[in-house]
Amino acid sequence: MKQEYGASQIQVLEGLEAVRKRPGMYIGSTGPRGLHHLVYEVVDNSIDEALQGYCSEIYVAINKDGSITVKDNGRGIPVEIHPKTGKSTLETVLTVLHAGGKFGGGGYKVSGGLHGVGVSVVNALSEWVVAEVRRDGKIHKQSYKLGTPTTDLEIVGECKDTGTTISFMPDATIFDEIEFKFDTLEHRLRELSFLNKGIKIVFEDKREGQEKKKEFHYTGGLVEYVKYLNKSRTGIHDEIVYIDKKVDDYVVELAMQYTDGYSENIYSFANNINTHEGGTHLAGFKTALTKTINEYAKRNKLLKENEPNLLGEDIREGLTTVVSVKLPEPQFEGQTKTKLGNTVMRGIVDSVTVEELGAFLEENPTTARIIVDKGLRAQRAREAAKRARELTRRKSVLESTSLPGKLADCAEKDPSKSEIFLVEGDSAGGSAKQGRDRHTQAILPLRGKILNVEKSRLDKILSSDEIKNMITAFGCGVGNDFDLEKARYHKIVIMTDADVDGAHIRTLLLTFFFRYMRPLIENGLVYIAQPPLYKVKKQKKEYYVYSDEQLNVLLEEIGRQGVELQRYKGLGEMNAEQLWDTTMDPETRTLLQVSIEDAVLADEVFSMLMGDKVAPRREFIEENATYVRNLDI
Repeated sequence: MKQEYGASQIQVLEGLEAVRKRPGMYIGSTGPRGLHHLVYEVVDNSIDEALQGYCSEIYVAINKDGSITVKDNGRGIPVEIHPKTGKSTLETVLTVLHAGGKFGGGGYKVSGGLHGVGVSVVNALSEWVVAEVRRDGKIHKQSYKLGTPTTDLEIVGECKDTGTTISFMPDATIFDEIEFKFDTLEHRLRELSFLNKGIKIVFEDKREGQEKKKEFHYTGGLVEYVKYLNKSRTGIHDEIVYIDKKVDDYVVELAMQYTDGYSENIYSFANNINTHEGGTHLAGFKTALTKTINEYAKRNKLLKENEPNLLGEDIREGLTTVVSVKLPEPQFEGQTKTKLGNTVMRGIVDSVTVEELGAFLEENPTTARIIVDKGLRAQRAREAAKRARELTRRKSVLESTSLPGKLADCAEKDPSKSEIFLVEGDSAGGSAKQGRDRHTQAILPLRGKILNVEKSRLDKILSSDEIKNMITAFGCGVGNDFDLEKARYHKIVIMTDADVDGAHIRTLLLTFFFRYMRPLIENGLVYIAQPPLYKVKKQKKEYYVYSDEQLNVLLEEIGRQGVELQRYKGLGEMNAEQLWDTTMDPETRTLLQVSIEDAVLADEVFSMLMGDKVAPRREFIEENATYVRNLDI
């Protein structure tokens, strides 16, 4: 029997005052991430209705004026007077923090979102909000400004359907910039559609010159998600392993497929929230996977009795998996809610995986054999990599291997005050070595393009001199041996030419860091230098300019007559003094810090750009060609 959803299911916990004073506490930041988070909070309410079986379609639009509309066909937020507040339940949900159907009272068994602070926080941080509820045959409407109602709840028409429509314009006095990115929202809406199979999400951009419309509707759920994640990779077995099981009030859904690649790509979600740091559900899956594959291999004599078991890392090589759990009362650890803490989930995911994966392997012996063989090859490569890695570790003074000869190290021994520049080519390396501050700046010249790690196994990667030099210089190990505490520099600066080759080298380096030294990026230690594009000389004055826009502004300012203009094609064209003044001097330089907003999206892009498959890369280039800046032809 479906439960009633009315005023008594909405419980009130506290008021709204603090949100406008400290927005970051509720949405993380007032930058782009926080801005987009507003949309997710409203959409999460619609998804919660879908999780209960009441909503099948969600429509999201970026309107012409840059505001957002989210419309669903759920039950509609209740509109009757709430017993505790004396206001309509809709007004209560929109104006009282922690008022929602997620705090007991039988409204929702399972829900995502920021524990019910969602739509009230959106209201508090918006210039205006218009809420429309279709319920009991009537259309109810109410408008708000800066979190306060500007109209009463009015009946403005009749309807045959049910649902809620929320439109809002974020407050420009709170957010750095009101500019919604289509790609960012598209990625999350697609993800939600994969994670909630059968739900249809239509996303439209109505802004002038940016008109686009996409529809996401995946009846296969996580199976289609894994296919999507592997579109730039080659699967080594056709059938995707799929598990979907309910245990009491807990749901475990997972899909997995092995590829011919070498990196593991495992994504975990709890109640639709991307648990970047994993947690109990992921730990349960990994343990079960290792145990099940080893037992199958031993039972079928693919591993001999006296041979060592495959390690988890051997078994996960080339694996793409999405693990999604739904549970009542999730406990998330840390401010960012990215690690699931409910201990019960470890056992549930473990037992479900052992049982269902075990059955799959028995029923599909050919696929099982392919999976075990992949693990055995990884085991052999791991042993070879271990031997190679011994050579790349930074040894103590008593041992033979020292820092690479090409490295011009700095005198400073405190990593927090030290930085290393990865410089393309020997000529730029020479200028950088002469121009640097020897006390705090180290220089490591790289010869040519490093290995594309997307297409290579770790043992081959570790035989590359350029990569070995970087690992030794950084001092913090690689892959599973990585230890951030041992990093010798807290700024790793990629300094390449401002041309196509330079961009390619930069991408190869970022691919290596992302795959084998990801904590460097996650902890904000990787930077990209911004050398100038032009030197402008007029009379005896010299100016350095970093973009075409800056150049035009400067030329308007100083006049275009009698100007000498030099376009820098490479760092090697600058002498040591110029390189220091423009690119290396901490007082005047510009550095871009590399961050990962979303590991799933980053993984997708690296696989597509650096992998073997041409078609997805071509499609990506065609779609994004109009956004390219600084392309040298």
